[in-house]
Amino acid sequence: MRREQPSTPEPDEDSAEGLRTDATSSIVGYRLRRAQLSVFQRFLTVFESLALRPVEYTVLVLIADNPGRKQTEIAEVLGIKRANFVPLVHGLEQRGLVERVPSDFDKRANALHLTKDGETFLAHARQVHEDMEQELVARLGGEKARKTLLDLLDRLT
Repeated sequence: MRREQPSTPEPDEDSAEGLRTDATSSIVGYRLRRAQLSVFQRFLTVFESLALRPVEYTVLVLIADNPGRKQTEIAEVLGIKRANFVPLVHGLEQRGLVERVPSDFDKRANALHLTKDGETFLAHARQVHEDMEQELVARLGGEKARKTLLDLLDRLT
């Protein structure tokens, strides 16, 4: 006599309802990645009108805070390979936000500076970012939770 197998509901292609995720959602790396994707998606939405990606924003901030530093130094701090960093800077240069100037110390290297337009653009972008950051901090539960999160993340790096 043949036993009938319990029927399993047909998966709904448009819904993840009922999908078991506990094996992955308890993994630190998985949760970090999900949080990163969420924050990046929010960044892309907020910065869409400025046509600015997270890495471009970070590069502009680092150049503003370290004018005249070599491309290789900025790329190294960000962990970006030279082959990927050069076109990134080129794109910011094409937009009139960054200029490359031969270094006073090493004629083979370029020193990076924001243009006047770049300074104005970044001032606005920083305000947009600050508003977004405050929104994220509120979601975390305030400044104390933010500090705790940053302390915990520092332990992983």
